[in-house]
Amino acid sequence: MVERRNKPSALATTPGLPPQPQINTSHDNSRVTAVLPTGESVEVLLYGATVISWKDRFGTEKLWLSDAAKLDGSKAVRGGIPLVFPVFGTAPDHAATSKLPQHGFARNSRWEFLGKSSSESTGPSDTSIKLDFGLSSVTLDDKTKSLWPFTFSVIYSVTLSPENLSTSIVITNDGDQPIEFQVLMHTYLRINDISKIEVKGLEESEYIDKVDAAKAKTQSGAITISGETDRVYTPAKGPSSPVVVSEEGEAVFSIVRDNLKDVVVWNPWTDKAAGMGDFEPKDGFKNMICVEAGSVKGWITLDPSDVFEGAQTISD
Repeated sequence: MVERRNKPSALATTPGLPPQPQINTSHDNSRVTAVLPTGESVEVLLYGATVISWKDRFGTEKLWLSDAAKLDGSKAVRGGIPLVFPVFGTAPDHAATSKLPQHGFARNSRWEFLGKSSSESTGPSDTSIKLDFGLSSVTLDDKTKSLWPFTFSVIYSVTLSPENLSTSIVITNDGDQPIEFQVLMHTYLRINDISKIEVKGLEESEYIDKVDAAKAKTQSGAITISGETDRVYTPAKGPSSPVVVSEEGEAVFSIVRDNLKDVVVWNPWTDKAAGMGDFEPKDGFKNMICVEAGSVKGWITLDPSDVFEGAQTISD
């Protein structure tokens, strides 16, 4: 056998053909992972279409995931970005969703991976990858259908670029009667020390304080966390105005919303974390803060054939 000195190089490194994002399915086709040529990655669990990992090019994890999170489809994931739809919390007084479990069924349903698309790029630094996931009334189990008997379809897209992570949702009313719903992206951000965190961009905003008898209040200055926090903000500034999470004065996350009018800020603190069986370690609340983009004060009404679109973009 003659050794060829000038063997062709791998296709991915052929001049004129920039490296492309890599897509992989694993764990019996229950997870989809995308890795950019520059090293950033995202991992999505098909159960709930839950983003369970987002890493920068250095391999640093940006999302908090409980050590005891169930990733086998037995219950909703504690951490990452669970998707809340069609109800936030529970709504015993809202007839259409009164029978649904807390936060609805999207985070407890198996989604279909619809495929991927890449951006046109001139080099690795501006390459992005979009992963699309689908859920509809056709694919729901019979029990869930009986609890929420509406005809709908949802496409949830997770887009990874070197600079940010975007999650967007498109909800279509495929039936012949109006649908009322709420939607929220329950993002768990990983931080180093909750006592050194400030959340800015919600100054002068009205909010409902769920820890204090759901009283209506107005935010004064930056948000700091020193105990259990569960607040639903209606930002005084528009969705395109960023909500910024800073640690020791340095911005570590910036969240911009599109057509999602509310922001929930949540941290369970000591007692609530201790009472959650899937929250580990118990002092993990020190290393996470939830800043959640959604529309959860009141109800979105979607007439037959109408479409709702909402999104968030998180920059690190």
